[in-house]
Amino acid sequence: MSTVSVDFTAPLLQLGQRWLSLGDMLLAGLIVFALFLAVFLFFGWRRSRRRLQQDAINSERAREAELRMAELVASQNELTGRLQAMSEGMTAQNATLAKQMDERLSGMSGRLGQSISETTKSTQESLTKLQERLAVIDAAQTNITSLTGQVVELQNILNNKQTRGAFGQSRMETIVQDGLPMGAFEFQATLSNGKMPDCLISMPNDAPSLVIDAKFPLEAWSAIQDAQTAEYKKAAATQFRKDMDVHIKAIAEKYLIPGETQDTAFMFVPSESIFAEIHEHHESIVQKAHRARVVIVSPSLLMLSIQVIQAVLKDARMREQAHLIQGEVARLMEDIGRLDIRVRKLQNHFNLTAKDIDNILISTGKVTRHGERIEALEFAATGEGLPNEAAPAETPKLQVIE
Repeated sequence: MSTVSVDFTAPLLQLGQRWLSLGDMLLAGLIVFALFLAVFLFFGWRRSRRRLQQDAINSERAREAELRMAELVASQNELTGRLQAMSEGMTAQNATLAKQMDERLSGMSGRLGQSISETTKSTQESLTKLQERLAVIDAAQTNITSLTGQVVELQNILNNKQTRGAFGQSRMETIVQDGLPMGAFEFQATLSNGKMPDCLISMPNDAPSLVIDAKFPLEAWSAIQDAQTAEYKKAAATQFRKDMDVHIKAIAEKYLIPGETQDTAFMFVPSESIFAEIHEHHESIVQKAHRARVVIVSPSLLMLSIQVIQAVLKDARMREQAHLIQGEVARLMEDIGRLDIRVRKLQNHFNLTAKDIDNILISTGKVTRHGERIEALEFAATGEGLPNEAAPAETPKLQVIE
């Protein structure tokens, strides 16, 4: 029988730069096994020790639980007695509370009835006021309905070309009539060339008259506002500029007459919003109007211009009446002079009166002092003398002087 020899020192496995033999590997396995066995025994010992400690803790807890149970039984008995006492006390308190609640409910019922009466009264008053307000609202609704009809009527007016021109003419005439006196203006006057402007305002000092035209091409402007697309709006804006150019040229040719009218004419626009849109989006129209000596005015600008003209007319009338004013001022100065003389005379009288009053006060002072001296005298029957003087030899006698 042959035997197999094993060489435990022969290198078997290379780990890094070190060669491990079979003996080394067996030795390492034994060491690992021994460590594993030691760890297993250590954890088993710890588990047994923990079990023993847990048993001791459980037994201790059982004893504490028995003690607590006994304490709970005693506490329960004591609590039962207290609950009985509390039950008796609560019964008495419930009776007292029920009595108090009955009294309070009776009082509250009375107050509640009074409050309900007052609430009913205030509710009726509120309903009365509400009915009055509803009546006011109904009246306002009626006014709104009427105003709606007027707006519709105004829209119909604006849709009609001739009526719309009359509307602008009416607004212009109202502003002029409110700002200027009669005779300072004339509507539909005839110029030397046979043209008839909407308004002709007379200027002072024989200066040429000012022409106001109230015809504004609102059709093209309405087309711009009614355009639904950008293309239509652009075409309407182009037509509006053309109409404005034609109208401005017509005003300059018909109404600007040297020596008869001012070298500037007004073109009245009957809406502030249209005036603002023209100056904001159609600057070329405004420039052409300026070059043609035509001023585009809105209702507010026309009103301001009328006020300026009114001030100029007033100044002219004051200059015409300057000599009358100077005469009145001269007579006023004469009256002031006479008033000054009379005031000075009155001052002299006051000074004399004050001097007389001073003399009277001096006299009254003397009389008062004499009276005080007489009051200080003492007449006695014992023969006493006057104060601060020697006593007389005999008792003074009163004599009647006739």
